[in-house]
Amino acid sequence: MLVLEGVSRRFGAKTAVDSVELTVVPGSFVGVIGRSGAGKSTLLRMINRLVDPSDGRIRCGDVDVTGLRGRELRDWRARCAMIFQQFNLVGRLDVLTNVLMGRLNAAPSAKSLVRLWAPEDKAIALAALEQFDIAGLAAQRADSLSGGQQQRVAIARALAQSPEIILADEPIASLDPRNTRIVMDALQRINRTYGITVICNLHSLELARGYCDRLVGMAAGRVVFDGLPESLTDDVARELYGLEAADVIGEGATSSAAAGWGARSPVAIPA
Repeated sequence: MLVLEGVSRRFGAKTAVDSVELTVVPGSFVGVIGRSGAGKSTLLRMINRLVDPSDGRIRCGDVDVTGLRGRELRDWRARCAMIFQQFNLVGRLDVLTNVLMGRLNAAPSAKSLVRLWAPEDKAIALAALEQFDIAGLAAQRADSLSGGQQQRVAIARALAQSPEIILADEPIASLDPRNTRIVMDALQRINRTYGITVICNLHSLELARGYCDRLVGMAAGRVVFDGLPESLTDDVARELYGLEAADVIGEGATSSAAAGWGARSPVAIPA
């Protein structure tokens, strides 16, 4: 159980996240929604400890996340994988090596620095790539791929960490509609097949309603909505987004079946 207790983050005089209380049940798919500047990205970065809270506490089970340092913090970041809007791949390295970076915490540092990866680590990385139909790209440079392919590599890297939680910070913001469906279907399959908790920042309400089993709405750094997708009516969305509501209430939620992922059998990722 991931629990945030009165978590705040200030940058100088600006409060980006303000006294957030949140409990996330293991295995859930939570969509975090709200206008730009609402505090969504800062919230996810605090959970991963890329940003330290100014106040409050974050717990996962019996672990006080806010108190972690050194090796324990690295272990937490392995358990709580992060997917970024801009992929964060090393463009000059091949796809397989980028995914193997997700195994750094589990691999001896001396060997990983000279790319002497253990056979089991390579098997995990290749299985993760196969999960997204891109194992054939393993030898290509990451910067030669399309945006959608790069984001799938980034998700495969996160999956290779064998995480308990995946934090996805606007993972589809720079993608076209087809790759948006592919990436969201991939996150949904990870959630449903492996029971990995997914917390995903989204701008599109229709995607949030179509993929998430719970929505958390933020405004001015505070949680102002927390409930089932069907509870988020257009009227509530207008209250949440104000003048931006017309831009984020789309037409027609996309489904997993539309992209064909639901018909695929899962590829086992070795433990």
